[in-house]
Amino acid sequence: GPAVDARAYSRYERIYLVLAATFVTTLVLTNIIGIKLFRAPFNPEFALTTGIITYPVTFLLTDVVCEVYGRKRANLMVLTGFGMSLLSLILIQIASIVPGSQVWPSGNPNFETVAEMQTAFDSVFSLPGILIFGSMTAYLVAQLTDVRLFHFIKRMTKDRHLWLRNNASTLVSQLVDTTSVILITHFYAHALPVDPEQPIWPQLWVFIASGYVFKATCAAVDTVPFYLGVRWLGPWLELGSEYPDESEGERD
Repeated sequence: GPAVDARAYSRYERIYLVLAATFVTTLVLTNIIGIKLFRAPFNPEFALTTGIITYPVTFLLTDVVCEVYGRKRANLMVLTGFGMSLLSLILIQIASIVPGSQVWPSGNPNFETVAEMQTAFDSVFSLPGILIFGSMTAYLVAQLTDVRLFHFIKRMTKDRHLWLRNNASTLVSQLVDTTSVILITHFYAHALPVDPEQPIWPQLWVFIASGYVFKATCAAVDTVPFYLGVRWLGPWLELGSEYPDESEGERD
């Protein structure tokens, strides 16, 4: 094939590194901030996890990498995010277990003892293991579904209708994720505020529908930054070049 432009290839790899790092950082933050609940804008009496704010960003980044770098690079990013999330959870648990120093509360007017500081630390970083593991499993299935469906639609439409593969793949994968998380949270972690006196499934469908509506709205909104990102990155990265570690079909 034609000679590789070293500067263009270096730029190509650097941008992938930035996108992957942003993806992993956002995913790890989703697990950390996700313990906070906020009032749903469409129903003040209904609570949503703050992780739902950052999670759609990961699907946007996945689709951008799918379009620009191909299926293998997208899957690598997804699996790396999964591994780094598990690593962060392990490190957080270790940090929570080690005993706090007596100087820890000094300089903090809100807490006077190590026990109070530890309680505050645990309230932020202590995450229910089965809930997080279930959430991460749902994430992995949903993201891999997103990648596979994105490229399936791309093949079926012969590389046309960029908006279709972006939205359709995200909407389906978000449904998989939302449904999985709600079911795991209820049946295994028993962490949903359900009324045991009322039928369970109608309540669960409300949780699923509420979370999905929010995510679907974000998916529709991210169509614009997706188009801008793809249209800008394509020419700038000079994707017509033959890169040595890229196969002909990887970006198909």
